[in-house]
Amino acid sequence: MPKNKGKGGKNRRRGKNENETEKRELVFKEDGQEYAQVTKMLGNGRLEAMCFDGVKRLCHIRGKLRKKVWINQGDIILIGLRDYQDAKADVILKYTPDEARNLKTYGEFPETVRINDTVTFVDGDMDEDIEFGDEVSDEGEGDPVDAI
Repeated sequence: MPKNKGKGGKNRRRGKNENETEKRELVFKEDGQEYAQVTKMLGNGRLEAMCFDGVKRLCHIRGKLRKKVWINQGDIILIGLRDYQDAKADVILKYTPDEARNLKTYGEFPETVRINDTVTFVDGDMDEDIEFGDEVSDEGEGDPVDAI
């Protein structure tokens, strides 16, 4: 039987989030970067984001962020644009809600951006045309006679 190495298991070797409480410096966008808001999580390290320049892009979460920083729908992120593919981008940084509010006060975001809410980019009047019939027939209930 193999000897245990001691001092705990896999989670101990992985480490803790030690810099979680520290205040970090606010990062502004540079050339080739853009602010975006996550519209849909696609899985496999990818997401769909609506950029603040008006383009919807497919974004790839880079390996440094992949299992350490959890990104959800409605989060504000900083993405790096690709020179050769305009419809795709890479996630560089996720902003906390406090950082996103600070960026909005600096005038970096459009006024229409909602920071705290989860954003649904689907029109709300899609299910108005659905009607449910309340007709219930009594013929199908009971013992099945012809079920041989």
